[in-house]
Amino acid sequence: MRSFFRIVVVLAVLGGAGFYWLTMPERIYPSTLAEHTADLANGERMFWAGGCGSCHAKAKATGEEKLKLGGGQELVTPFGTFRVPNISPDTRTGIGGWSNADFVTAMVKGVSPDDRHYYPAFPYTSYQHMREADLIDLKAFLDTLPPVSNEVGPHELSFPYNVRRGLGLWKLLYLDGKTFEPDPDVPDDVNRGAYLVEGPGHCAECHTPRDFIGGLRMDRWLAGGPAPEGDGFVPNLTPDPTGLGDWSKADIAYALETGFTPSFDTLGGSMTSVQENMAHLPAADREAIAAYLKSIPPLPTVKSGK
Repeated sequence: MRSFFRIVVVLAVLGGAGFYWLTMPERIYPSTLAEHTADLANGERMFWAGGCGSCHAKAKATGEEKLKLGGGQELVTPFGTFRVPNISPDTRTGIGGWSNADFVTAMVKGVSPDDRHYYPAFPYTSYQHMREADLIDLKAFLDTLPPVSNEVGPHELSFPYNVRRGLGLWKLLYLDGKTFEPDPDVPDDVNRGAYLVEGPGHCAECHTPRDFIGGLRMDRWLAGGPAPEGDGFVPNLTPDPTGLGDWSKADIAYALETGFTPSFDTLGGSMTSVQENMAHLPAADREAIAAYLKSIPPLPTVKSGK
């Protein structure tokens, strides 16, 4: 009997050590960042492409209020309630004291300056594909925005989702750490659109269905799925007849600029804010997004989640 208990204890210790090692947060250190002089104009472009104000400003903020990123919005999901953090340059409650390495680590590794895993309600699984220079430019632009003093409360999650360390295992499945690489076999505008959609635009985070532990189903890429907050269905963006099949590239670019669809309707729901952000991008970027969306494999809309 004693031998049995010794074996159980040894296995428990080994299991705990293995869990600790596999779930260790990864960091990016200042010494590994390439020298780069921040480009504020490009940083602003990344800001609008990423829709930062849609989540981190107050709900339904418009105009200059979209530049006050004090956080506080609540995202009610099947996993629990996530509270959006303050990313304004306030040094006490925001990210004003963060270094470039802290910011890049958060965006591509999903790890905070104090070495905690971020929950993937923060779409670092998409941001990981962004170029380092674009991330540094974005941080420089965020630093020019108004500081907002706002202490955001903690998330409210049930077990096992409240075990933050376990996110290290989740990342082994869904965080590949790969920066976007252009496809040499497609036109430049398609590559630019792919970068904007897959990286800063993080379109798949809403428009691709998820599996039971919250990972994106790559076999249903951009084919629409249940809304992340569990209310409604997000449209199919592939060129299937049940998606954007009847839309031309010009139709898509125009909708992103104005909010008007080819049927003279308007984009609604959360896409209203997304469109308002996209309207700030250069026309070439909206046209590139359209070119990419028309180039991906068509997939039918499946609302059952299968």
